[in-house]
Amino acid sequence: MSISQDLYPTEEDYLYEEEVLRNPNNLKLWWRYLIARSDSPFKKRAIIYERALKALPGSYKLWHAYLRERLEIVRNLPITHSQYQTLNNTFERALATMHKMPRIWTMFLQSLTQQKLVTRTRRTFDRALCALPVTQHDRIWECYLVFVSQKGVPIDTSLRVYKRYLKYDPSHIEDFIEFLINSQLWQEAAERLAGVLNDDQFYSIKGKTKHRLWLELCDLLTQHATEISGLNVDAIIRGGIRKFTDEVGRLWTSLADYYIRRRLLEKARDVFEEGMTTVVTVRDFSVIFDAYSQFEDSVLSIKMDMDDSDEEDGNENDIEEDEEEDDRLDIEKLRKRISCFWLKDDKDVDMRLARYEHLMDRRPELANSVLLRQNPHNVEQWHRRVKLFEGNPTKQILTYTEAVRTVDPMKAVGKPHTLWVAFSKLYETHGDVSNARVIFDKAVQVNYKAVDHLASIWCEWAEMELRHRNLKGALELMRRATAEPSVEVKRRVAADGNEPVQMKVHKSLKLWTFYVDLEESLGTLESTRVVYEKILDLRIATPQIIINYAMLLEEHKYFEDSFKVYERGVKIFKYPHVKDIWVTYLSKFVQRYGKSKLERAREIFEKAVEEAPAESVKPLYLQYAKLEEDYGLAKRAMRVYDQATKAVPPNEKLGMYEIYIARAADIFGLPKTREIYEQAIESRLPDKDVKVMCLRYAELEKNLGEIDRGRALYKHASQFANPKSDPDFWNKWHEFEVQHGNEDTYREMRRIMRSVDASYSQTHFILPEYLMQKDQMQTLDEAKDVLKKAGVAEDEMAALERQLLPTTNDTSAKDGGGRRLGFVSAGLQQNGETTANTEDIELPDDSDPEDEEKVEIAQKDVPDAVFGGLVRKRDEADDKGKEATDTENKENDGHLGALERIKRMRRGA
Repeated sequence: MSISQDLYPTEEDYLYEEEVLRNPNNLKLWWRYLIARSDSPFKKRAIIYERALKALPGSYKLWHAYLRERLEIVRNLPITHSQYQTLNNTFERALATMHKMPRIWTMFLQSLTQQKLVTRTRRTFDRALCALPVTQHDRIWECYLVFVSQKGVPIDTSLRVYKRYLKYDPSHIEDFIEFLINSQLWQEAAERLAGVLNDDQFYSIKGKTKHRLWLELCDLLTQHATEISGLNVDAIIRGGIRKFTDEVGRLWTSLADYYIRRRLLEKARDVFEEGMTTVVTVRDFSVIFDAYSQFEDSVLSIKMDMDDSDEEDGNENDIEEDEEEDDRLDIEKLRKRISCFWLKDDKDVDMRLARYEHLMDRRPELANSVLLRQNPHNVEQWHRRVKLFEGNPTKQILTYTEAVRTVDPMKAVGKPHTLWVAFSKLYETHGDVSNARVIFDKAVQVNYKAVDHLASIWCEWAEMELRHRNLKGALELMRRATAEPSVEVKRRVAADGNEPVQMKVHKSLKLWTFYVDLEESLGTLESTRVVYEKILDLRIATPQIIINYAMLLEEHKYFEDSFKVYERGVKIFKYPHVKDIWVTYLSKFVQRYGKSKLERAREIFEKAVEEAPAESVKPLYLQYAKLEEDYGLAKRAMRVYDQATKAVPPNEKLGMYEIYIARAADIFGLPKTREIYEQAIESRLPDKDVKVMCLRYAELEKNLGEIDRGRALYKHASQFANPKSDPDFWNKWHEFEVQHGNEDTYREMRRIMRSVDASYSQTHFILPEYLMQKDQMQTLDEAKDVLKKAGVAEDEMAALERQLLPTTNDTSAKDGGGRRLGFVSAGLQQNGETTANTEDIELPDDSDPEDEEKVEIAQKDVPDAVFGGLVRKRDEADDKGKEATDTENKENDGHLGALERIKRMRRGA
């Protein structure tokens, strides 16, 4: 066989050939030769590889590169190609020296796996495991498991390989179980899975919990019930039910499904019934009930289909039997006829249908049983259970009996006494009053959690006696219920240490209230008074009981006794509970005696208003004043109104003054109200209320013809009215001047409005931002009060203004002491020089310039009423040690307006 010329070395190869011939054991020379001929055909490179490996048979680098190129050649070839045999032979020659290299083994094994050579591949895997150390077996086993999981590999081979692998690494048992399930080896899969669950030291490498493994085992056992044997499926699933409570419903249905697949239908029904009667959650119950109903529906449908087909077959058999001879001795036919006997009748469709309907009817009862198993002390669920058996008194009585035995009053959710009441009413409804009394008698002996529960039992018992006209029995029951335990009983209970509610029920207000109602309706006055006195002695009375007691005595003409009861009530209770007692007491006393015991009434009223807080004193003062108006003196009535205006809280003072003024006008006439108006204006009313009083006072003076007095009131109220936020006030003053004033008074009003507007603007400029809102701050007085509460000095505004001016000597500082509070001057004279203020006030141009030339506005003095309390506050802020040189000049200077001060400073400049 001739060798192709292309395979011989070329002139370019001579250099490399000489080097490798000179030093054939040098790997670098061979590798450089191969890199240089990387573009040559594979056959030529294969010859170079073979020559290199012959010289260096132990070189891993050469073998790995050679084998990779061989694998790349056969990548796209069919597995039947001859190149694969050459590749395998090359791998075998490589493993002769590279048998300790796991990478060579894995490349060879992966190639064999692709070639589908099962036997050779299996033997090669075994050779690899024998050749390599144990620490490197995991790389071989990974490929080995992929190989045995392929289709075409015998199951027995795969099983043996997996079992060998589990001896190497038992933690991968889950992979083996998954392989068994995929291979449909249900028996061994179930056994292995059960062994995993029984191993307490097992740890899932896939992150599966014991709960999930349990569910997988249950699904495996139930879905392949006929193919798995040797395991106690019932015990396994029941163990899971006891251990994993969050999937109880699914496990019960799995157990029932297991018996259904094994055709043990009655056993499956028993499992369903047991599951429904043991689960404690509605979700699990719904799962079991839905599965049970679906099972019954399926069985019923199959049975009906079978009956239809049996009828057709039976008709054909009857025709054949009629044609045949007597066959009574035929054993087979006799067995067939016995099987059709009614005791072994397969045509039980009606029975199965009735069973299905009975199951659906029982659903509410079964669901209620689940809720009661969750909490057997749930009273509401017991009542609902009784309603389910409506129309069946026997069942209701049994349910109530079970309920009162089961429910612990100390653990009950709801009111346990309602069970006893409903139980007795059930007997009463059916006319058995004697048994109803027996139930009540047992109920009052139960130790309830709250006294009110026992008191309700006594009241319901007495109401039952009243419904049956046993009036004496009802009263006797109330006396028995309210009787105080004896000393001996108290001592015995104290020794036990656990005091039952029966020892406290004699102080139950509900019980005594019912008792006193019975005595009022059925007893005598004396017996009723005894009951009321006992209530008072036990100190459990309420204001309403005091009022009811007094009303009872009043009805029977015991007026003084009723007033004594009122007196006891006002001593027992405090405000606000005693308010109703005082109001009723005072009204009843005045209604009874009127003018005959006026002094006593006055003493009672004085005591009432003395004890009442400011929030509750207004109606008492109004009652007091009404008494004086009707039976006493008008002056005393005015005095009472005057006291009321001082006693009520600030938010009610305005309303109280309005009542005071209205009553004074009715009794003494309008002129008398002037004193009240002046008192209201001078009192500590809120500024907005002072403004309202000034407006009403001014309206009164206008009606009386006192125009100057009315104008003075408007001037006084102007300090509380911001022209920007309260235009209504200035509109009223405007209308007043238009109707009753002249040009001078109108100009004065406009000047005051500008001054007030400027004062509010300056106040808002100096105050913090949160005080500049009109709803929070209406006047300068309120602003200064808030600043005082915040810890700011009284003359803070003056200090802020001085910081804006240049530093001056002491003399100039003293000269500035006469500055009007609330205004910013346009300039400051210092040693004959004028320092202009950079922040000039721009006054509104509301007036006519021609009028200003005719009338010298600055020549008129501003009345004190315009500035109100500002003058007094300025005087208090001044240095008390400063000597007044000229009182008249100081007063005139203090009354100068802002406009006049600006003009004077400009003339000085």
